[in-house]
Amino acid sequence: MGNGPYILWFDEVGLGDVPIVGGKNASLGEMRKALTKSGVNVPNGFAVTVNGYHAFLDKGIVHEWDERKSRPSIRENIREILSGLNVEDVEELSEKGSRVRRLLYSLEFPREVVEEIVKAYRKLCKEYGEDTDVAVRSSATAEDLPTASFAGQQETFLNIRGEYALIQACKRCFASLFTNRAISYRVHKGFDHFDVALSIGIQKMVRSDKA
Repeated sequence: MGNGPYILWFDEVGLGDVPIVGGKNASLGEMRKALTKSGVNVPNGFAVTVNGYHAFLDKGIVHEWDERKSRPSIRENIREILSGLNVEDVEELSEKGSRVRRLLYSLEFPREVVEEIVKAYRKLCKEYGEDTDVAVRSSATAEDLPTASFAGQQETFLNIRGEYALIQACKRCFASLFTNRAISYRVHKGFDHFDVALSIGIQKMVRSDKA
């Protein structure tokens, strides 16, 4: 898992790409294609694809494990933490959810993913200006289904400037797939915790009074 492009620009995606960029990013791609031709200014941006999410889980670096010959699988660690969880027990849900998120915060992105995100951000800065401010938005691969709606469960971060802040916001977006609410909802709906993947939309912010 994690093979394939880590970055796709909104102009490159549409509704047929929900499995790789999620519902929100796919819709933004459709808007860019349909509305820009009509003179509507849809801010430019790009998606960190689900390949980036899988690479983060499967290839991310945890420093305290660096010197070991092998390290535990992040997915196995998450499953172990959440094993036997009673989501009706608010304290247990909070404690285990926090443990999973701390584990993900401790990960460093694989170098190749960071390089692709930074390269795309620099291209966006050439279009809009140095250290341009962006929205960093979660885009899940299963946001609206006939029997479940995952929309709004993951985080969005606004007014993010600079490469370091952008990478940290991306990490927090991926970790937000394991908020207490998201964990509980998947359990109630019978979804495995790894049935849902996450893409991230990174889009130039605009002031509504100057748009």
